[in-house]
Amino acid sequence: MKLVVVSAGLSSPSSTRLLADRLAAATVARVDAEVQVIELRDHATEIAQHFVTGFPPARLAAALDAVAAADGLIAVSPVFSASYSGLFKSFFDLIDKDALTGKPVLLGATGGTARHSLVTEHALRPLFTYLRALALPTAVYAASEDWGEDGLAHRITRAGDELARFMAPASAVGTAAPDVDTAAAIAPRSLHGAITSVDPQDGFGANLVPFEQRLAALRPAE
Repeated sequence: MKLVVVSAGLSSPSSTRLLADRLAAATVARVDAEVQVIELRDHATEIAQHFVTGFPPARLAAALDAVAAADGLIAVSPVFSASYSGLFKSFFDLIDKDALTGKPVLLGATGGTARHSLVTEHALRPLFTYLRALALPTAVYAASEDWGEDGLAHRITRAGDELARFMAPASAVGTAAPDVDTAAAIAPRSLHGAITSVDPQDGFGANLVPFEQRLAALRPAE
């Protein structure tokens, strides 16, 4: 089992890398996985070269291959101009269009103020949805004032638990029952608008009830 962490922090140390490390720790606490961290600032020049030449240098190629081969991905970016950083976007622009299909991705972002807390929803989530990745429902944003707060720790734990559950079978992540709210948030919807029912005993259930059948049950008997 392999967990790849992509951190787009520019400074050393950085709050972005700190959040990435804490998310990774919360995940491996629930599932046995080898962790590989990719610091994008170490590949900035190589990313630019790839755009110009069309060929990735060896180190960058290895990083791109690691992301494609991962069983789970954590992607964390600092906020720049109310969105992810250009370095973060440039790296994922180089990922093969099919490499992230169906791959569970835990989204994270850091910023100086809570006003950017929705960046994970209006910027990061659409990006990974476009790449056909499975962006997990709990994304974690950490503003400067969040560090040391119980709320941030709770979100990190919840997010790590979600990623662990999608990386491995339930038997590998402990015996605790799945979070029903989480299951309901991820459950797929049918083309008719029905939602997969969730049974806390067997995890993410798969009993689809067509919308027409539910509607018929509401009609008065003739």
